Amino acid sequence: MQILRPIASSDFAAFKQIAIESGHGFTSLPVDDQLLQDKIARSEKSFSKTLSKPFDEGYVFVLEDSETGEIMGTTAIEAAVGMQVPLYHYHLGKTVHHSRTLDVYNTVDILSMCNDYTGCSEICTLFLREPFRKGLAGRFLSRSRFVFMADHSERFSDTVIAEMRGVSDSEGNSPFWKWLQEHFFSIEFPQADHLVGLGDKVFISELMPKYPIYANLLSTDAQAVIGKVHEKTKPALKLLQKEGFEHRGYIDLFDAGPTVEAKLQNIRTVQRSKVAQIEIRSDVSGKARAISNQGLANFKATFTDKCSYDEQSKTLFIAPDVAKALALNNGDSVRTFTL
Repeated sequence: MQILRPIASSDFAAFKQIAIESGHGFTSLPVDDQLLQDKIARSEKSFSKTLSKPFDEGYVFVLEDSETGEIMGTTAIEAAVGMQVPLYHYHLGKTVHHSRTLDVYNTVDILSMCNDYTGCSEICTLFLREPFRKGLAGRFLSRSRFVFMADHSERFSDTVIAEMRGVSDSEGNSPFWKWLQEHFFSIEFPQADHLVGLGDKVFISELMPKYPIYANLLSTDAQAVIGKVHEKTKPALKLLQKEGFEHRGYIDLFDAGPTVEAKLQNIRTVQRSKVAQIEIRSDVSGKARAISNQGLANFKATFTDKCSYDEQSKTLFIAPDVAKALALNNGDSVRTFTL
């Protein structure tokens, strides 16, 4: 059985292996022992806090095979981004150059650096290891974050964002960054990406152009990747689009990948998930469902077809081994949704 739970200090070795496998451009998981250990410690502290509003908490989850103990993947939620370290984006807008005298009217795309998403919650660090990318695991890993947020909404912002990985080659080189590097920087994209992952963003404010950039002045290659995602990120983007996330012109400073957003209460999984009481039965089956025990520090979720939901009584019938895996007893409350 696959169980999603909060990360623990004992997961460090597996967490580091995931960071190694995630590759270039996965800014939130740099291969740095101290940073990864700090992420785990911060997550453990965040889960243990008593809160009435979000500030700077980070919740990291791991997907574990309950039979082998192997860590299959990870995902995370940042409660309120940009509160301690500034969060920068470019916003793709337009400006008009118009001369009535010359009868000339031109609309030009411009990129303006901003901090518009400060205070928003961010879903991030979604990575499922290659051997486990089959079946419903990826969909479950992505969507289960939303039921956690729904059950603990006081810990999160009304607006939820996701920064999608932009286009880069197998060596980690970004066409968008190549243009910025040529005109404003003297470091390679993997180095800049690594610095951001370490939380060192001072160089952004020091070296980034302070004024809007005319997009048509960028190289053809750089223009072509604005708002586009990495090939490996396309499935994740499609999942979020089905949840109601939209791209509203905000892109990453380095690889020009899109940032998408949605209101928490408008997210499809939040709206369609059901809160139900459970009844444990030995012989039960139905459609595959994700089930969360609605916990905080003891949060656990899984997906199974050994369950059946009764709409009229709002009861979820589940098998004994599923109840045991989620630490549930008869009459306990869960949140569930169909996969």
